Amino acid sequence: MKSSGRLTVYILVAMITGAIAGYIVYTSATKEFTASFSTNIKLLTTIFLRLVQMIIAPLVFSTLVVGIAKLGDLKTVGRVGGKAMLWFISASLMSLLLGMLLVNLFKPGAGLDLSSANAESVKDLAGKTQTFTLQNFVEHVVPKSLIDAMANNEILQIVVFSIFFGIATAALGEKGKIVVKALDAVSHVILTMVNYVMKFAPFGVFGAIAAVIAVNGLGIFVFYAKYFAFFIIGIALLWTVLITVGFIILKKRLPSLLKHIVQPLIIAFTTTSSEAVFPKLTEELELFGCRDKIVAFVLPLGYSFNLDGSMMYMTFASIAIAQAYGINLDLGTQLTMLLVLMLTSKGIAGVPRASLVVVLATCSMFKIPPEGVALILPIDHFCDMFRTATNVLGNALATSVVSKWEGELADAELGSKELGIAGS
Repeated sequence: MKSSGRLTVYILVAMITGAIAGYIVYTSATKEFTASFSTNIKLLTTIFLRLVQMIIAPLVFSTLVVGIAKLGDLKTVGRVGGKAMLWFISASLMSLLLGMLLVNLFKPGAGLDLSSANAESVKDLAGKTQTFTLQNFVEHVVPKSLIDAMANNEILQIVVFSIFFGIATAALGEKGKIVVKALDAVSHVILTMVNYVMKFAPFGVFGAIAAVIAVNGLGIFVFYAKYFAFFIIGIALLWTVLITVGFIILKKRLPSLLKHIVQPLIIAFTTTSSEAVFPKLTEELELFGCRDKIVAFVLPLGYSFNLDGSMMYMTFASIAIAQAYGINLDLGTQLTMLLVLMLTSKGIAGVPRASLVVVLATCSMFKIPPEGVALILPIDHFCDMFRTATNVLGNALATSVVSKWEGELADAELGSKELGIAGS
């Protein structure tokens, strides 16, 4: 069994044993013991969350700078890059808005009511969320010190600095490539650390589940059922929108594209890693008829800037967690959260569970208890399968659409010939 599969099994085992331990305490212990048990067992969750939080700043900085710097000379690639970014931004906003609309419509977290676990704390957090003003937003956006921003995990400030740093690095040309190569290596080191940190996830899940069931009973499983069902509805709607727009632009070529990317979609679905299918997806898009230079430029950008399934999940998960803790986020705050996710999602690569890092950072920024992220971990693997496949679909469509807009989309036969020439 692969390590990702073992981790999922361990998380499910942790969920079950945590539920059993919590339910025993819930049905047989005194209120004083229950409160003490809940507080102490959550230390496992606290350790896990702090391990995740320690890698947020370097992960966002390194991946975002590399993604921007690889744009290269904006004057040279501005036309293709502009068209690609038009698709990326439009698809991102659509995905984020869809997630926000669905989570407000279905309210998957509303029935759980975790606020009773720490009513005073949640009341205080809710109050802070309501006072999130334009002035506070500007203070969160503009950094006065990169070190201070990283120390406090001010994610938007890190994003702003990374954008300036990435553009400046790209402007240096050959000299900047040294920095890009170094930060690319750093980003891979941090992503490896993510895998190490996730090995502690079962302990975090055990602590979170045991604590919440000890206080609230088995209501958490109703939340899981609603959460996953409504998320699948959202993914189905997102696929419908993406394929419809793809058909409008690609017309009769769309069925051929979908046939070419079936295998990458299956691999992405089963491995929960869009990076795992990058070489195969590149080959299939060139066979489909996309010009190799367009594929080489747009597809890597898509892996940093166009994660449609992940972005829909981020708004869905963040607001659902707030609902579970009884925190009422007004429309203005939710739209601000959408903007934050629009920016921060651009610094995350398509690797398993990277979305949780962004959700955790967003919850921290908007004063939503981060323990909620641990609560959704038991079913996150199954959500990740669907959102990763959606990411691959979105990037395949983006590359094909930009090729069509550039007049560089050959038919399948010509695409095969060009691929053969390129490889010779």
